[in-house]
Amino acid sequence: MITVPMWSWKPVSSLKINDHNQMVRKHLKPTMIRRPPTIVCYICGREYGTKSIAIHEPQCLKKWHNENNLLPKELRRPEPKKPEVRTITAKGFYDLDALNEAAWTSAQSTLVPCAVCGRTFLPDRLIVHQRSCKPKVAK
Repeated sequence: MITVPMWSWKPVSSLKINDHNQMVRKHLKPTMIRRPPTIVCYICGREYGTKSIAIHEPQCLKKWHNENNLLPKELRRPEPKKPEVRTITAKGFYDLDALNEAAWTSAQSTLVPCAVCGRTFLPDRLIVHQRSCKPKVAK
């Protein structure tokens, strides 16, 4: 059994909540919350962790091929190419911002514009959009 000397503790009632919060704040240093680095997929444009992107890209490309083959021939697109960004920082790391920007641009280039309104969609969503998109009637 551990014995604690009487002089080493204070009754809880003698501390007010504000006093306790101030004591805690004095001892804690402010910490910055950093997001883990992410990489944008050049096919779908979503963000994935640096370890997950290697798993995601082959699966995403396979899904892209399956969906592209289901489209009518006039809406089929060429396979997206992975952007080649070789910008290396002074410390020897790849510039993630440049890589992500190139991947985002690549993902956006796969969108197809509507012939009526000009909005861009994924090819399979364009078919759904065209059912409801009507040209504006001049008054």
